[in-house]
Amino acid sequence: MRHAFGLLLGVLLTPALLYGAAWGYAQAGQSFDGAGGQITDDTRIYGAFALLAAVGLVTGVIVIARWASPLVSLVPALTLLGLTALFLVDPGRALGLPSRVPPAGDLDFGLRMLLGSGVYALLGFALLAPTWAPRRWGGGHLDEEPLPAEYSTAGH
Repeated sequence: MRHAFGLLLGVLLTPALLYGAAWGYAQAGQSFDGAGGQITDDTRIYGAFALLAAVGLVTGVIVIARWASPLVSLVPALTLLGLTALFLVDPGRALGLPSRVPPAGDLDFGLRMLLGSGVYALLGFALLAPTWAPRRWGGGHLDEEPLPAEYSTAGH
């Protein structure tokens, strides 16, 4: 049951991570003048950074959560790495995918830029690493490390 819930959560989190990071990136990029060195839209950039922080927080929780099934991080990791591999093999096809999925506009730009800049590969490998932890594949026992024998009260 834990792995079924992990698979479902991984499927739901994948578009949230993809779209959240892409939209935040696009909005942040439109909120400052890099050449002039100034923020041009305070409200937009604060909202974009808040969204990017939320994506980072969710990613971090997925990476370190002891309770989580490895599928929670494996599904988005394989999706991100698969998209990156497709980009490296056939960039035109990979960059055309965002235009096939609504909504269009700034979101498409963000998806293409994060894919082409390697950010999705970075996120994919960061999410892949915790799937190798043996504690994630166990039965979900969250017991703490056993006390050494000299501290145990079982023998008294």
